[in-house]
Amino acid sequence: MLNINNNAAQLKREILVRIAKLQLEGKLEEGVHYIPREMAPQGSQPVRCCIYHDREILRMRVMARLGCSVEDYDDEKKLAEFAREALTREKPTWPMLTVLDEACNACVRSHYMVTNACQACLARPCMMNCAKKAITITGGRAHIDPEKCVNCGLCMQNCPYHAIIKIPVPCEEACPVGAISKDENGKERIDYHKCIFCGNCMRECPFGAMMDKGQLVDVLKHIMAGKKVVAMYAPAIAAQFRAAPGQLESALKQAGFARIWEVAIGADITADKEAHEFAERMERGDYMMTTSCCPAYVRAVHKHVPELSPCISDTRSPMHYTAEIAKKADPDCISVFIGPCLAKRREGMDDEFVDYVLSIEEIGALFVAKGIDVAKVPAEPGSIIPTVSGRNFAVSGGVAEAVRVRLADPEILKAAVINGLNKAGMKQLAQYGKIQSGQAPHTPDCPNLVEVMACEGGCIAGPSVITNPKVAAIQLKKYVEAGADDAVKNK
Repeated sequence: MLNINNNAAQLKREILVRIAKLQLEGKLEEGVHYIPREMAPQGSQPVRCCIYHDREILRMRVMARLGCSVEDYDDEKKLAEFAREALTREKPTWPMLTVLDEACNACVRSHYMVTNACQACLARPCMMNCAKKAITITGGRAHIDPEKCVNCGLCMQNCPYHAIIKIPVPCEEACPVGAISKDENGKERIDYHKCIFCGNCMRECPFGAMMDKGQLVDVLKHIMAGKKVVAMYAPAIAAQFRAAPGQLESALKQAGFARIWEVAIGADITADKEAHEFAERMERGDYMMTTSCCPAYVRAVHKHVPELSPCISDTRSPMHYTAEIAKKADPDCISVFIGPCLAKRREGMDDEFVDYVLSIEEIGALFVAKGIDVAKVPAEPGSIIPTVSGRNFAVSGGVAEAVRVRLADPEILKAAVINGLNKAGMKQLAQYGKIQSGQAPHTPDCPNLVEVMACEGGCIAGPSVITNPKVAAIQLKKYVEAGADDAVKNK
């Protein structure tokens, strides 16, 4: 996994902060034109061939942050015009991802390469285990014939010196469903009929060519117009800002949101309903039920493992139930979900109660633009304190545990957790699909509840996080424990 601390991620966040500051000052249209020039000033070291090429790529990155597709790029069109379109559009546009060709490195096809660590040893296991006879020893070193090689990887697995390495195409390697491939020019293309919007490609591309289209401009527009904009933040958000319970509420109100809802209250509703549904399914003799709160997983099943579709819980996600509560409290409000997930943007487009979905990066940029330090604001806890299990939806295993503790007989539950929808995770899904369809035997040790998280570690490791997932896991634990203490005090 590409570390979150990298230059591509920093560029993205700097652009978001600059856009937010300009919009808050009422100068977005007049000032957006200068962002590329300010970020790549004359005399600075270029990343590409020259500073002017860098600026052109930055223009397209700004477009994406404004919520525009770079596929619609017109070099005759000024950034001010794209900003004007962003400020006047009524809703986000499809798709949520956009691919920046100019930034794409057009990586060569994934292949294996012999390094200088090769010792041309007597054992020669690389040669002996290559069924295609693609490896020869010449000049005291192994060589791979690309015409014969089928990329099986056996040579790398068997080399005692680890002298053979795989040169991947990061976005293709990260995509668990084969939705990314090269076009005739060697550039990467996304097949949206296959894509599950897990965000892996966006997170793993070292050139930042896979970009999500921002919605921060849309949300700020409504806040600045004086509309009642409510924030619904996922528990994973608190782990990103090292916030104690109540501090995010205060910070979001300072940022301009009229009311704050913690999505863990929706998680409690989801857990209650899924526990009830699970008990009913087991009573009628179903083999298994799978959880429903990860939209990337739900899409993966419908698109790639349809035989498992009947097992998906009919219960809606925590985001949906929280948005429903927010709309019932104030039917005229504009509801904004804040989370670490690209797939939630896809879910939000189909949810009648969700108006916008902001990423952690976007809300972080808004905090920076307004000079808000979440760790220093006074705590203002919400009126409803969620359960520990509701807040733990953010970590892998948390959903299954939330269902278990709500069952009248927890012993009936045999849970399995798919911790990350990588290619191995998709194979696990396919195996469960075979069990459900009768193509594989259903044995007594088969799980009857399967929790699936598209991101390894859970939502705290989503594609838009700004904190190392290991640090976030520790912080979430502190947040949950502090919240449990608050709940006891309020009894």
